[in-house]
Amino acid sequence: MAFLDLARERRSVRRFRPDPVPEALVRRLVEAAAEAPSACNSQPWHFIALLDPDLRAKVAAACTSLLVPINKFVDTAPMLVVQVGLVPNPASMLGGLVKNKRFVSTDNGIAAAHFCLAATELGLGTCILGWFDEKKIKKLLDIPAALRVELVHCVGYPADGIRKARRKPFGQIYSVDRFSQDELLTPACGTLEQEPR
Repeated sequence: MAFLDLARERRSVRRFRPDPVPEALVRRLVEAAAEAPSACNSQPWHFIALLDPDLRAKVAAACTSLLVPINKFVDTAPMLVVQVGLVPNPASMLGGLVKNKRFVSTDNGIAAAHFCLAATELGLGTCILGWFDEKKIKKLLDIPAALRVELVHCVGYPADGIRKARRKPFGQIYSVDRFSQDELLTPACGTLEQEPR
């Protein structure tokens, strides 16, 4: 599949078939994530695949809340993968302090994109979660106090067809030489569409 087609095929999936996801496939997703670029080649990530059904159920419960009824679908995902941000190498840490940026989160976001695109290529669906009880998950998975849970990935085979996503018109996300969101641009070579997808 051409890369742009793969990127367009990837969608956040919230309805999964009950079929288990083999650990061998999860390893392939993590191998793809491990190829992501990172500040000063720090590679500040670690992935925990939850094979134990009881542990997976407890982590799923930590991804929702009675007060904020979101992520109710998480317990239906046949696989959860917890992405942990590691302490970066000294060069990345210093650069982040100087520039007031948290490169660990940026790096983990790039790795997550690799993870999800690899899943799409293998016919798997994913949904990246940023809402969860970090303290509970750290305790459940013995994650050291100094580290952060960056993301939780739901992984499984989509129960429904892939829906078409709405995307902003191209002129709202791209400009030349100066920032502008109302410029209507004609994409070069007709490779990108102006209409929402």
